[in-house]
Amino acid sequence: MSIPHAQPGDVIKVRPLADQLATSITKTLIKTSHVEVIRMVLPASKVMSEHKAPGEIIVQCLEGDITFTTMGEPKTLRAGDMLYLPAGESHELEAVEDSSFLLTILLHNCKATT
Repeated sequence: MSIPHAQPGDVIKVRPLADQLATSITKTLIKTSHVEVIRMVLPASKVMSEHKAPGEIIVQCLEGDITFTTMGEPKTLRAGDMLYLPAGESHELEAVEDSSFLLTILLHNCKATT
């Protein structure tokens, strides 16, 4: 059984989770052959070790505080901050506090996985 994702025309709420942040989980919101949008939820101190995405990525912090290390330096993302990286750029991140962010992966130049 496949996981349901938003359909064209659906309204998706991406407001900060606030009091629900601690009990929320990461969820894929949209997935097509060209784009994937994921609401990532990370508890404080969670580290995602160095990795690369298959396409260009856009990270938009919705709440919390994330240290995103890429291109040889740490970058702080807080609510309202956005970061763009080209396809295949190495990066790692650590949630300084409970955080959520939108991760958009553009898959137009790579093979999408289902």
